[in-house]
Amino acid sequence: MSTGKMARDNVTAILFDVFTAGSDTVAVTVEWAMAELLRDPTIMAKACAEIKGVLGYNETVGEKDAAGLPYLQAVVKEAIRLHPVAPIMLPHKAVEEGVEVGGYAVPKGATVIFNVWAIMRDPAIWDRPDEFVPERWFLDGAADMDFRGKDFGFIPFGSGRRMCPGLPMAERVVPHILASLLHAFEWRLPDGLSAEQLDVREKFTTANVMAVPLKAVPVAISQ
Repeated sequence: MSTGKMARDNVTAILFDVFTAGSDTVAVTVEWAMAELLRDPTIMAKACAEIKGVLGYNETVGEKDAAGLPYLQAVVKEAIRLHPVAPIMLPHKAVEEGVEVGGYAVPKGATVIFNVWAIMRDPAIWDRPDEFVPERWFLDGAADMDFRGKDFGFIPFGSGRRMCPGLPMAERVVPHILASLLHAFEWRLPDGLSAEQLDVREKFTTANVMAVPLKAVPVAISQ
């Protein structure tokens, strides 16, 4: 293998991981975003108004269209912050001596596990950390945060050389799917269920899923 190049087998393995693991995690993230929108009709109305204002009643939503919807992008970031699909990152290993975290010495060779769920709900970093507030992403301190893991207060995909290879896929596909759903339909909860009654408890399995799967009713938008 030439220096600086990857073998075909390695590329194939990475792409296989991206598409197999990414399919479920994308679906789970969209479900969380829809659940939080249905819990708050005001936020839902803002997201839908932005889509209508930018796209009108175009038949389809493209990836480039979704990238031009800043409030929708904030909704996606907030859903991922509040409900990361992978709340506990894959194990890492300390490769140097003298590392200290929170006053604790981490010996070289020790296995290190990051609880990104707790990090992204840390009240020392986030105001009202347990609330769904997309507007926070337009404020100083959060406005410049992205999915690249440069700010350790928001690392849903990890950081550095071992960050999740599915990041580019999720960054494009989740907003695209969510924008398409909101553009095509109005969404309501089943009869007899109010927004306050919607169950958003988390269930930690191989991914952070809703304990009670979301049920929503699509209604065709009249033009």
